[in-house]
Amino acid sequence: MHAIPPVLALLVCIATAPVLAETLACPDLAQARQVTACPTEAELRYTFVGYCSDNARMYDGKTDVCADFDAYRKLKNTAFWESADGAFDGYASCALAPEAIRAAKPLRIVVERKGPIAHVACDYGNGIRFTHRTRATCRVEGAGKCETPERCRATCG
Repeated sequence: MHAIPPVLALLVCIATAPVLAETLACPDLAQARQVTACPTEAELRYTFVGYCSDNARMYDGKTDVCADFDAYRKLKNTAFWESADGAFDGYASCALAPEAIRAAKPLRIVVERKGPIAHVACDYGNGIRFTHRTRATCRVEGAGKCETPERCRATCG
């Protein structure tokens, strides 16, 4: 009988080892932090001109926000936020007070696939959505409604 080379034995062990699943819960935003500053009025006006004068955007019909500066402001007046552990992040409207963002509670959790990346997204209402991105395969535990923290989880593995 032939002996199995040590390298081959190691590869067989790794290939047959169980994959550990990771459980993700929607983060408590009480300790979330704002990473980028809100744009100034001058920055919004400057980017409005550049964004809305892009010929490609004009030809593909995506000019809804270019008809009115207030519509553009609503879309682009955002700041980047992340959860306390940095696992989830998202853009929140600068029209909301930071205290309102930190007080928001998760309403639902969903998993969306975008190419090879799974997005585990937590919706908090008022347009607040924090997302975790991973290459793992994820699924929502239960119906995805966040009545309790235990019902607001996804498993990735």
